[in-house]
Amino acid sequence: MTDSEHKNIISKTTDFVKEQLAGAESGHDWWHIQRVYTTACSMVETIKANRLIVELSALLHDIADAKFNGGDEEIGPAKVHAFLKTTELNDEIVEAVVYIIRNMSFKASYDFAGEKSIEFQIVQDADRLDAIGAIGIARAFSYGGYKGRPFYDPEISPENYTSGKDYKSSISPTINHFYEKLLLLKELMNTDEGKRRAEKRHLYMVGFLQQFYDEWEGKS
Repeated sequence: MTDSEHKNIISKTTDFVKEQLAGAESGHDWWHIQRVYTTACSMVETIKANRLIVELSALLHDIADAKFNGGDEEIGPAKVHAFLKTTELNDEIVEAVVYIIRNMSFKASYDFAGEKSIEFQIVQDADRLDAIGAIGIARAFSYGGYKGRPFYDPEISPENYTSGKDYKSSISPTINHFYEKLLLLKELMNTDEGKRRAEKRHLYMVGFLQQFYDEWEGKS
């Protein structure tokens, strides 16, 4: 594939994603996609991988998210598959991208026992990095507000989910989400680069929570 052909496919995919996510909640909008895409591309600079598969998967990963498809797990992957077939990419690349976006979410990881290609690992790490740190905190409260959830209730303890179905049904306050997902992500990174980047973001969240509790209890 020539550089020109590569750029044209990425441009067409970008337009498709922007159209599909128009009006999306700010934690899962185009800017989230762009950050994941940029992070994934920067990781490919130091990790040998198929760049096209990484780029397409990063751009398309939230199209497969069931919460944008009425809870249906199949609509998103089918939509992505149909779109990719219009690009005249070979079946191997199309299936690789659909496989990644179908299985890379945190919810899916509860029940997923399949293989993770290096492209899968990079895109999953990039998406998880955007869920932690300063931006991760902003996204968590944005989504909690969007869903009408309280940001904290000291009488509601965090849950210990053991399946994707249980996690999907969560209506926990946003602070609980830190313990149910965000603080777990550092140890779930796949690549050394992902782990390195996650360390600083994780510590930032730990400091935020300490400050939050100090202010809640009138200590600061």
